[in-house]
Amino acid sequence: MVSNMDRLTSMAVFVKVVDVGSFAAAANILEMSGPMVGKHINALEKHLGAQLLNRTTRRQNLTEFGQAYYEQCLVVFNAVKAGEALAADQSGEPIGRLRISMPVHFGRLCVAPILLKLADRYPKLELDLSFSDRFIDLGDDEVDLAIRTGSLGNWSGIVARHVANQRMIICASPEYLVQKGVPNSIADIANHWAVVYRRMGRVRPWIFPRKDQPPVEIMPLHRLRFDDLDSIAEAAICGAGLAWLPSWLVQARLQSGALVHLFPNELEYPYEVSLLWLQRPHIPLKLRVAIDTLKLELPKYM
Repeated sequence: MVSNMDRLTSMAVFVKVVDVGSFAAAANILEMSGPMVGKHINALEKHLGAQLLNRTTRRQNLTEFGQAYYEQCLVVFNAVKAGEALAADQSGEPIGRLRISMPVHFGRLCVAPILLKLADRYPKLELDLSFSDRFIDLGDDEVDLAIRTGSLGNWSGIVARHVANQRMIICASPEYLVQKGVPNSIADIANHWAVVYRRMGRVRPWIFPRKDQPPVEIMPLHRLRFDDLDSIAEAAICGAGLAWLPSWLVQARLQSGALVHLFPNELEYPYEVSLLWLQRPHIPLKLRVAIDTLKLELPKYM
């Protein structure tokens, strides 16, 4: 006979298999063997007396009963999580694991220092930090909080809070400016070579705000397109062209003289920084503390 505790484990394995789409992926995330994942599913089906998944050599699909059972499992685990969050909050201090995803360079230079101080302040708080520029599914990736930059779009079931603005600036190396000349105005940028940022296959124009007028959008000449901001800064230092980058990324390079800040008197485009988390009836204390701390501290890095 399968115990209630073992059944809950098998239910959790089943939910993970459905969420990630395969036994192998679930095994990797849950840190167990593929055959063990299969044993949990088989044990659950035997206990229920019904098939949960239609299996083929390449993938598995939910049966009609499996879909209904999966939805009920989610209700159970959401209730468990809410109960655990309430219990943890009774201590009056953040307790337990908090999983946070953030862009690589922005996370390393701006977010991680804030969270390290937070962890030092609360010894019972555990942090799992993921540095990745890819878009994530907060539910499927089991992430409590995501920090993202730029436009977000509309996502159902997700709470998004704008917490800071990155200041985007134009810069170039002294060598490039000697060889190609210093642009005299924003309009001159269109005639200069640049190293541009490509995200999700797209290259966006550089944007310059104007008082009481629509912003000016300029697409400079370019044949170098990178999906890594730090590499763009390094290419600019090598004289490859102009670069449009957040000030936090190039501050040290500007101070050292490796890069020159162009048009310092121009209005700087405010590239948004947002916090995202799953909508839920109760926000755990550990998550609330992290949100409040980042809202307070992140603008200081901009």
